[in-house]
Amino acid sequence: MDLMRKKSVDDILKNQSPLKRTLRTWDLVFLGIGAIIGTGIFVLTGKGALTAGPGLSLSFLIAAICCGFAGLCYAEFASIAPVSGSAYTYSYIAFGEMIAFIIGWDLMLEYALGAATVSVGWSGYFNSLLESIGIHIPTVLTAAAGTTPGVHTIFNLPAFCIVLLITAIISIGINSTKHVNDTMVFIKLAVIVLFIVCTVWFIKPANWHPFAPFGAYTFHHGTAMGIIPAASIVFFSFIGFDAVSSSSEETINPSKTIPRGILISLAVSTVLYIIMTLIMTGVVKYTAFANYLNEPILAVLHHTGQGWLAALVSVGAILGMTTVILVDLYGQSRISYSMARDGLLPKFFGDVNEKYQTPFKGTWFFGILTAFAGGFINLNILSDLVNIGTLSAFVLVSAGILVLRKTQPDLHRGFRVPGAPFTPIIAMVFCFVLIGGLNWQTWLRFLIWLALGLAVYFGYSHRNSQLHTNK
Repeated sequence: MDLMRKKSVDDILKNQSPLKRTLRTWDLVFLGIGAIIGTGIFVLTGKGALTAGPGLSLSFLIAAICCGFAGLCYAEFASIAPVSGSAYTYSYIAFGEMIAFIIGWDLMLEYALGAATVSVGWSGYFNSLLESIGIHIPTVLTAAAGTTPGVHTIFNLPAFCIVLLITAIISIGINSTKHVNDTMVFIKLAVIVLFIVCTVWFIKPANWHPFAPFGAYTFHHGTAMGIIPAASIVFFSFIGFDAVSSSSEETINPSKTIPRGILISLAVSTVLYIIMTLIMTGVVKYTAFANYLNEPILAVLHHTGQGWLAALVSVGAILGMTTVILVDLYGQSRISYSMARDGLLPKFFGDVNEKYQTPFKGTWFFGILTAFAGGFINLNILSDLVNIGTLSAFVLVSAGILVLRKTQPDLHRGFRVPGAPFTPIIAMVFCFVLIGGLNWQTWLRFLIWLALGLAVYFGYSHRNSQLHTNK
């Protein structure tokens, strides 16, 4: 049983894709920013500030450096094999089929569960906006059962509906997805810039002292605190930038535009995250975010007496998280499409609609599952699963660069990771540090997910793989 059979770059590039190439560099930059800027600024800064204090800005920087080094590795792979599939395809080239399947399985966890998790945060801001204009959704339809102790809830209707709406947009073509994403990203960036301009004047440097009240890593009342644990939390903010590499088959000149899209979007997002966290922890004492855990920006607005900005910020938050959901669902559909094309998932997921030129059926299948997950499941304890799955993919992509530099040094590379082999090694070290900040329950759930994946691989994928059937 050949578990490590590999696909060659030549064989991958021979595939004639039915997907339409329309994306350019700035479309990919906006796609990356759409994936990154959202939950991190509008939700996670509250929990992150309580974990790291004003040092949260360093936590974002650590997470960004991890993603930046990994992003360089993604960029080289994208220039070698500019096709859909992201880390899944790259692992197929470097390590072989079983590892590739496991990474594809992890990416489905990252994108689908990530989109469901963000949809819950989206629902919170959407409900707040409706409340501000006098519209009230019944409490039982605002969250999954058991989400809030003492509050009777059954189903998160807004989360369910937004996922279905975005699924519809993605399913009818990349052009509609691109235009919707670009518009929403532009508006949310404008809201963020407005927030910065209006609040920077209220900074009190005394609020930054002590800058790192819990140090780099410590235990406080049995909970991991400090800059490193906070980096493990806010890493979720950067998840999704790798979806840019999933768009390779729909990108014009992908060997150049994919690396540019990944690196520019990461750079812009990191700068904005650091500026925002410094302003927020400078305007109010970090301990104040305990009362605004899910809507931390509102703490700043109330403190500065700029209530008039609250509605605009809510709109920015809604749009910000909408684009994150959009990019996650887009990445999910392209990963399952690539795996189905290789025979590792049923052909249903790789069926491209002639009218829309998208994997229509697979997009709707995972969109509906994600909508129900956001509507019915309490995702608070599962979000770390997204982090560990993504970090595992980053480790393998980084290791794959080292393997291919050794085994296939003559491959055409439109982009080369600078500083190799040190850069990929540094990327892996950062990933392992962030994985170390996650709790043992997350590891256990991740191992269960991997066990389910191996059951699917040995039960279906191995014998239906194109590499097996084409022998």
